[in-house]
Amino acid sequence: MGMAGSTVSGQCLCGAVKFTVDVPKRDVDVCHCSMCRRWSAGPYIGLPYDGVLALEGADNVGVYNSSEWAERGFCKVCGSSLYYHLLGSDHYSLSAGALDDQSGLQLTAQIFIDEKPAYYDFANDTPKLTGEEVFAAHASSPETE
Repeated sequence: MGMAGSTVSGQCLCGAVKFTVDVPKRDVDVCHCSMCRRWSAGPYIGLPYDGVLALEGADNVGVYNSSEWAERGFCKVCGSSLYYHLLGSDHYSLSAGALDDQSGLQLTAQIFIDEKPAYYDFANDTPKLTGEEVFAAHASSPETE
């Protein structure tokens, strides 16, 4: 795949919502924050995506504003977690579990490591950022200006 990026498609469990997007890389990250764990019944594994997210079956998408800075999209029919969206930006994190083809995905980071419960650990050797480090990195990012 190299630098060319790839097209990924996905859908919720029942198929009422579908998406197809081009992503630069097939790198996923894991969020251990308490909100993501409640939302996805475990750590949230997301594929970062920047752009307009066009959804087939968008009328079946529910949106929950989980904080002052983010919203989460889910299927109103089956309840599948679909995406995390950073408000005021075109940054999304697509649920890796909703992807049709999960081959070639690579876990490259873990965030909110300070909120990870003790009962599980990932064997992957990735950068591990605390919540404070995530917010600091986001605040200094030129894309947030």
